[in-house]
Amino acid sequence: MGMNIGSSSGSDEPEVMMDINTTPLIDVMLVLLIMLIITIPIQLHAVNLDMPTGNPPPQVVQPVIMKIDIDEANRIFVNGVLVAGGLQEVDFKLAEMAKLDISQQPELHLRPNKLAKYETVAAVMSAVQRFGLTKFGIVGSEQFIE
Repeated sequence: MGMNIGSSSGSDEPEVMMDINTTPLIDVMLVLLIMLIITIPIQLHAVNLDMPTGNPPPQVVQPVIMKIDIDEANRIFVNGVLVAGGLQEVDFKLAEMAKLDISQQPELHLRPNKLAKYETVAAVMSAVQRFGLTKFGIVGSEQFIE
């Protein structure tokens, strides 16, 4: 066991402490942390949207609707008329629509039969996407619910 009897210099003064006092530093850091926590705004899990007020104006012109039907034998009908040329003639009709201004393009309603092949339905949807027609929807999906 060792014992400190005195300083090595022989004087009665205590030795100089070489360690830094960290207590005031920790106190200042805690105060700064609390101030930071208080000043940060509370984060909400909500999205603020500026919604329009009032009723929207009525449409002046009703949109033109082009119905594309696919029956159980994979025949394609456009507005109730059988397309004899198949997918090539549908591509031709869609290409003509793509040339029109977007405000004049008709809405495309694809109505596949429950027994139609997916290949035919996918080919029509691919053609619509290829020509960049954006007013497109699949109608009659309730028949697929069992």
